Amino acid sequence: MIRVAAVGDLHAGVDSRGLLRPGFERVAERADLLLLAGDLTRCGDPDEARVLTEELSDVGLPRIAVLGNHDYEAGREDEVRRILEQAGIQVLEGESTVLDAGGVRVGIAGSKGFGGGFTGACATDFGEPEMKAFVRHTKKLASHLEEALRELDGVDVKIALMHYAPVEATLGSEPLEIYPFLGSYLLAEAVDHGGAHLAIHGHAHRGAEKGVTPGGVPVRNVAQPVIRHAYYVYSFNGKSALAATA
Repeated sequence: MIRVAAVGDLHAGVDSRGLLRPGFERVAERADLLLLAGDLTRCGDPDEARVLTEELSDVGLPRIAVLGNHDYEAGREDEVRRILEQAGIQVLEGESTVLDAGGVRVGIAGSKGFGGGFTGACATDFGEPEMKAFVRHTKKLASHLEEALRELDGVDVKIALMHYAPVEATLGSEPLEIYPFLGSYLLAEAVDHGGAHLAIHGHAHRGAEKGVTPGGVPVRNVAQPVIRHAYYVYSFNGKSALAATA
């Protein structure tokens, strides 16, 4: 059995020092790795990223992350990524990594993802250059996520880690009007075609925890305002998600 701790939307600020650390004090006793589903900072300020790394410095677990829209706000996302990686937090964008968790090979493919909406009410790359650019950005990131998942063929468990939502079900009580800015069905297609066993995301603060892709892959929204805990732990036996604990 492997145990995956996951959380998104920590939104660390320069005033968060000493506030996040207590919630992660015992995570190494409960999990084999920690996944961070984007929006790690409030505004993408490198000083916010430094605070986050300080707060997670004693976790004692492999830490894998993707960035979220907040982490891009200051236009210094490359610097934010560098700070995280220098502190031992691996950041993925269209990339994958493989970890050994108690003899189980766990592969994680990650991408921020992007918006566009869901089947029956989605944007298309038609018309103005701005609309084309919006949708094509999602297509590119979804394609890279699928490729990263396919690279993991042969591992025991494959996890897709992203910030934006791949399905509507985990958007919960978010206003319908903003669904196109919360995720895209293209991400679910990447998850299904890439053969993932679990998809993790954040971003939708008023969402719901559980969903499933059209291909039957469990989806979990681990935005902290949704799970209302420092993290959730998902336990696997073989390739099936068995349970979640706070």
